[in-house]
Amino acid sequence: MERIKRNGRMSAMVRVLMASPNRIFTLNHFCAMFDAAKSTISEDIELLRNVLAQFGLGEIETVTGAAGGVRYLPGIAPLETLETVRGACNRLRDTTRVLPGGYLYVADIFGDPEILDTFGTVMAGQFFAKEPDFVLTVETRGIAFAMATARALGVPLAIARQGQKVYEGPQMTIQYVSGSTGELQTMSLARRTVRDRRRVLIIDDFMRAGGTVRGMMDLMHEFSIEVVGAGVMIRKASEVRLPVDVLALMVMEDISGDKGAFLRPAEWLEQAASS
Repeated sequence: MERIKRNGRMSAMVRVLMASPNRIFTLNHFCAMFDAAKSTISEDIELLRNVLAQFGLGEIETVTGAAGGVRYLPGIAPLETLETVRGACNRLRDTTRVLPGGYLYVADIFGDPEILDTFGTVMAGQFFAKEPDFVLTVETRGIAFAMATARALGVPLAIARQGQKVYEGPQMTIQYVSGSTGELQTMSLARRTVRDRRRVLIIDDFMRAGGTVRGMMDLMHEFSIEVVGAGVMIRKASEVRLPVDVLALMVMEDISGDKGAFLRPAEWLEQAASS
């Protein structure tokens, strides 16, 4: 095999690591891939680690032990994150987005791959240490955001259905009160979806009174699965008491047909950018 120069090794290595976030690759994997010594690969990894840290592009973490190696944890610089969230807030303030019933049109935001990738990476970064086995959301609007978060965490996504679906097989079903409508609704999840999984991160698009998030928590309780955290893209600026703190990216202070929606970045994003 032709000897590969360092710049070629590093380009290929960072592509492999970023394509599989949170997955552990042994040094032997890269040694075989590049036909290089462990000491050489270790030097390459250290250089990559410094470059990513310098530009706020995530972290390459060394995992010790028999099954150890290195893994890539996605990340975005706090100031860049804040600017992206502020940009989304400004877009959502348009008065034409306010729909009858006090709802807000956000479909274009949830369909923007660049925004979703940033938001998912930022949300995932707050929960790496919690080591969730999977991400749970409820259909349908929050699926894209939840998928982006699951992708950054390197874990599967499970989708709770509103009502029972015959093609899902055996299911666990609960009833919950929707926070937005106050109506009693049904939520179901296929039993095989959570097989051999013990820890979950709950993700949703919008939290008004916390009914849907609470419903997902109750559903996980029926499966004896630990909820390690919850995150939403937007939450109303009101006190909601839930068993776990819900991390939001944007906070909606008010909404009206005349003035539009007033949204701002969550305080923790402001604090991270200023530190």
